[in-house]
Amino acid sequence: MKKIWIWSITAALAGFLFGFDTVVISGADKKLQMLWNSSDVFHGTIVMAMALWGTVVGALLGGIPTNKIGRKKTLIWIGVLYTVSALGSAFANDPITFAVFRFIGGLGVGASTIAAPAYISEIAPAKDRGKLVGLYQFNIVFGILVAFFSNYLLNGIGENAWRWMVGVEAIPAAIYTLFTLTVPKSPRWLLTKLRNDEAKNVLRLINPDQDVEKLMLEIKTENENTVSGENIFMKKYRFPLLLAFLIAFFNQLSGINAFLYYAPRILEEAGLGESTALLSSIGIGVINMAFTLLGIYLIDRLGRKQLMYIGSVGYIVSLSLVSCAFFFEWGGMAVPIFLFLFIASHAVGQGTVIWVFISEIFPNHLRGSGQSFGSSVHWILAAVVPSLIPILFTTIGPGVVFSFFAFMMVLQLLFVVFIMPETKGISLEQLSKMLTNKKNVNSKIIDVKK
Repeated sequence: MKKIWIWSITAALAGFLFGFDTVVISGADKKLQMLWNSSDVFHGTIVMAMALWGTVVGALLGGIPTNKIGRKKTLIWIGVLYTVSALGSAFANDPITFAVFRFIGGLGVGASTIAAPAYISEIAPAKDRGKLVGLYQFNIVFGILVAFFSNYLLNGIGENAWRWMVGVEAIPAAIYTLFTLTVPKSPRWLLTKLRNDEAKNVLRLINPDQDVEKLMLEIKTENENTVSGENIFMKKYRFPLLLAFLIAFFNQLSGINAFLYYAPRILEEAGLGESTALLSSIGIGVINMAFTLLGIYLIDRLGRKQLMYIGSVGYIVSLSLVSCAFFFEWGGMAVPIFLFLFIASHAVGQGTVIWVFISEIFPNHLRGSGQSFGSSVHWILAAVVPSLIPILFTTIGPGVVFSFFAFMMVLQLLFVVFIMPETKGISLEQLSKMLTNKKNVNSKIIDVKK
C-alpha cells in the first residue's frame, strides 16, 4: 500500500501544477492590464483566459495520448508543457507572446485532468480509490494556496514582480517531470494493449498479497466484452456520458474558476484594499486546502453522493449571502467570510468528488475518452465564465452574477437527488457493467454493496 501512495502522490503532483498555474495569474491580473494598456474585453478573453482555452484543447485531445502512449508517458509530457509555459510566460514582453505560453501551460492542465485521475484510479484498490484519486484535488488546492502565498510575497519586489510570479512555477514543474519517470505503467492500460506479462508484474508490485490471476481475469473479461471501434457516444454509454456532462457543467456554473481567477479583484470590489485583498486570498487558499482534506477523509466513508449533498447546500447558502452583500452593500469582512464559506462548500463537495467520479464511471478501454469528454465540458465552461467576469461586473454588477450562480446550484442539488448514483467501494469493472445498463442503477449499486 505504501508504494501505491507514493505513485499516487507523484501522479497527483500534476494537480499541484494545475492549481498553481490556474491561480498564479490572479496576482498579475491588474498589473498586466495596466502594463499593456489592454481593454477589459482583450484582457479578459486573451491575456487572462488564454490558459483556459489551452486547457480546453488539452482536455479535448488529452484522451488520445492517454490511450495511445499510456497514462505514464502522458504525465511526463504534461510536466514538460508546464515547464516551458512557466519560463516562456516569465520572459514574454508583449501580450500575444504571453498568451501563447499561457496556452501551452493550459494544454498541460487539460491533459492532466485526464491522465492523472485515470492513472490513479487504475492502480488503486476499490476501497481506497476515492481518497487516492482525491489526492489530485488536494494537490490542486495546495497549488492554489502556494500560488496565492507566492503572489503575496512577490507583490512588492518591483515592476517585474509579475514575471517572478508566473516564472517560479518552472521549479516544481521540472521536479515533477523527473518524479514521473519513477512510476510504473497502469496495469489496466497495459491489459487493453494485450501486454499481459507487464500488467501482471505491475499488479504484483501494487499488492503482492492479492489474487493477481483473478483480478486479471476480471479486467480481461471486461476488455473481451468490448466491441472494436466503440466510442463513448454509443447508446449503451449514454448514462455515464450524461453523468460526466452534468457534474462538469455544474462544477463551473458554481462560479469557482471565475472566483479563483479574480479573487483579489472581487475582494477589492467589496471594499478591501489591494494588500488586504491579496492577504484574504491566502485565507481562501487555506480554507480550500483544509476542507479538501476533510473531503478526502470522508469520500470513502460517506460516499461521493453525500459529499455532493453537503456541498450543494453550502453553495446555495454562501452564494446567496455573497449576492446579498453586494446588493445591500454590507461592508467590512462580510464578503470575504461568505466567500470562505463558498470555498469550503466547493472543497468538501464538487472539488473532492468531480475527478474521482469521472474517473470511475467509464469502462477501462474508454476511460481516456470519457475523462476527455468530462474534462472538456468542464474546461470549455471554465474558459467562457471567467472571461466574461470583467464585463459582467462592469455591466450588471457582481450581485446579479452571484445570484445566477446560486440558482445554478439549486439545479445541481436536484441532479444529486434524482440522477447521481453512489460509486464508493465498487470495482471499476463492476461499475462499468452497471452504468452501461441504466435501468435501476442505484438499486444495483446498493445490491453490490450488500
